[in-house]
Amino acid sequence: MAADRRASWLKGVLDLLVLASLTDGESYGYEIAKRLAEAGLGQIKGGTLYPVLNRLEEAGLVSAEFRVADRGPGRRYYHLTGEGRATLDQQSKLWLAFDESVRGVLARGAR
Repeated sequence: MAADRRASWLKGVLDLLVLASLTDGESYGYEIAKRLAEAGLGQIKGGTLYPVLNRLEEAGLVSAEFRVADRGPGRRYYHLTGEGRATLDQQSKLWLAFDESVRGVLARGAR
């Protein structure tokens, strides 16, 4: 198993990370990707991010508003809905419990 598995791991948690990135307020796709990259998650391309944002919007977890810019192209701003915040809270707890279980197994295997 020499292959780097981080891309696979990221796919499993990207929805949750996008929701978490919106807890401080609204943002647009490029800025969300930039924040996640700065957090050490690597470059997340638009072809990966925008389907996630669309899926979250369709589920009612984020809402979006297109705004015309003074200069350059307009942007679609996303913000967390009440349902999105509740989902983030619930799913974060589940993810952290899962993470703890994985860490326990890996720690035992590393001995």
